[in-house]
Amino acid sequence: MSQPVTQHDVDQVAAALPGWLPSQRWFGGKDRAVTSVRALDWTVVEDGDPALVHLVVEVGQDDRTEPYQLLLGRRSDGLPDVPATAAIGVEDGPVWYEASGDADLTGVLLDHVAAGDVVGDLRFEPEPGAELVTGLRAHPITSEQSNTSLVYGGQYILKLFRRLTPGTNKDLVLHRALREVGSSHVAEPLGAISGTLGDDEVTFAMLQRFLPDAADGWVMATTSVRDYMADDAGLPPGDLGGDFAGEAYRLGRAVADVHADLARALGTETAAGDDLARTVEAMERRLDRVAAAVPALREHTDGIRDAFRAVVDVELRLPLQPVHGDLHLGQVLRTVSGWLVLDFEGEPAASLAERSALRSPLRDVAGMLRSFDYAPRVVERTWAEDDPDGARRVRAAARARARQGGLRGGLRARQPARLDRRAARLHRPHPHRGGLT
Repeated sequence: MSQPVTQHDVDQVAAALPGWLPSQRWFGGKDRAVTSVRALDWTVVEDGDPALVHLVVEVGQDDRTEPYQLLLGRRSDGLPDVPATAAIGVEDGPVWYEASGDADLTGVLLDHVAAGDVVGDLRFEPEPGAELVTGLRAHPITSEQSNTSLVYGGQYILKLFRRLTPGTNKDLVLHRALREVGSSHVAEPLGAISGTLGDDEVTFAMLQRFLPDAADGWVMATTSVRDYMADDAGLPPGDLGGDFAGEAYRLGRAVADVHADLARALGTETAAGDDLARTVEAMERRLDRVAAAVPALREHTDGIRDAFRAVVDVELRLPLQPVHGDLHLGQVLRTVSGWLVLDFEGEPAASLAERSALRSPLRDVAGMLRSFDYAPRVVERTWAEDDPDGARRVRAAARARARQGGLRGGLRARQPARLDRRAARLHRPHPHRGGLT
């Protein structure tokens, strides 16, 4: 008979985590050593052998503490078919491991959401009207960085938010808002797992419809550039089958639609002069941090700082609203019916206050234009040795076509049309400052 999970077991696992966490792809604290890990709360989701335990820990790194969640498996018969890096080095007793890759255990999460169960302090809640198929096995998507997603039978995807923030997660809030106004550019939210973090509500996971045949925006864009570079006949980009300009146009329309839907669902505000000044101060602080980490940027900081400060002198009433906050080609999918926008959490490295703040939609525009520029640069590196001049020409042409298509499609259509053109120019990405606006 299996032994129940005890506080002693949980404390043993927590003691082993300082050396284990930095090796996990989703862990956001790789910039400094883990000095302490303390168990804040734990729930036995599935008892027995194997057991599934949900654990919330506080990770200390010098003067910084952040809460993370883990899905833990416990087995007496050794490590299952999961990566060796999942094993947590608890010396005595059964094997403990990160269980997101254990299909024998993770299926129960979907079943609990479908049933609307409460397990300990965890609330499993389907969205209104959601009808879910149960009994499906899950596999993790291994390419994610800050979170972990489990795909159930090619039908659903459950995103586990690894680093926890108080309140309902922004990703869930915006997906629900877009669903309420009938947006066709997001995957349908189907459920959530929530609980408490201290005195605050917290979202642990979000369940959505999975689209197995969707194409990744980054892959589509870089494939288009490779096709262009591989063309020996000198055909115009528009005559090549993989030209991305048309898709960039449709993507621009989709992004503009999402911004309009968010404004309709959650409203807008107008930035005053003080708001712009505070924004510029925050941008300058961020510039200082980035320049300290990237020495090659330092020679450009004066020019970047001048561009930032010019924003304060622009006379305009800038509309602010909820936005994506971290938009790029890796955050969009092309389905048979159009483009979908994913992952509305905002930039993972930003604070909760920064990610929750209302912003100009032009922030997302700058992010996508920067991504249009970055995709051909990445492909160019593989060609530069053989034909550096040709690679640069192709990169410039591919970048221009994607940017023009996106802008014509609506990346600047709805919001900047109401703004002073000088403001729109200030939001355009620059090779050195594009990521800072």
